[in-house]
Amino acid sequence: MYTRSFFQTKLGQAALASIAAMTAFVALSTQLQAPPAFAAPIAYEQVEAA
Repeated sequence: MYTRSFFQTKLGQAALASIAAMTAFVALSTQLQAPPAFAAPIAYEQVEAA
């Protein structure tokens, strides 16, 4: 794992900010209930193989 001195560097602080952003994104995205996409129905032509 990482030591405390790593998180005191600029790279460590950027890593913490990235982890916090990903955690917030996951927490918010699990709460969203997106409605189903309304796509135009696709018509398929049935062809019999001889």
